[in-house]
Amino acid sequence: MEQPSTRRPPDRPSPRPPAARPARRPLPPQGAQGREARPRPPGRPRPPGRPRTASGATRTPSRVPGPRLTGLGTGLFAAAAMLLASGIALAAGSSVLVYGLLFLPVSLLAALWVRPADLFAAPVAVPIAFAVGLTPLAESDGGLAGHAVGVVTALAVHAGWLYAGTALAVALVMARKVRMVRRRAAASARGKGRPPG
Repeated sequence: MEQPSTRRPPDRPSPRPPAARPARRPLPPQGAQGREARPRPPGRPRPPGRPRTASGATRTPSRVPGPRLTGLGTGLFAAAAMLLASGIALAAGSSVLVYGLLFLPVSLLAALWVRPADLFAAPVAVPIAFAVGLTPLAESDGGLAGHAVGVVTALAVHAGWLYAGTALAVALVMARKVRMVRRRAAASARGKGRPPG
């Protein structure tokens, strides 16, 4: 009868702890597009360019809106500008030519700066401003009635500048109106072309 072996089996080696995995490198930001972002040395300013958002995407700067005047604001602007133009004309020796030349850009700016809701206020405000600014340049015989007659006479004599500035304002206002109508038609066409959601 065989006796059981008194030998003890050799001790098995204890299992090794799992090796620590190497830390993964962080992914570059989305704006880098697969390239490794190089660290910028301290104290070195960022090169000029488009501003970046938090995700790294470039952001186009918003366009600065131009002035948008109400109908009353357009009239006040045109009248103040033409009074200033009459002062310049008086400094130039009561030159109506200088006054008329300054009237054209004022008409242009009034038609450009009026808000879309009050577009047709510009062609009305421009001739009124022309008459207001012409008052200091008009010759008068004395008294309020004489000065009024002088203003009317100056308007009749220099009506060419009045018509030119008013026609410029009307043309620009009509061009803006046509552009607005086309934009609305294009927007409504895009809205109708969308699939029902």
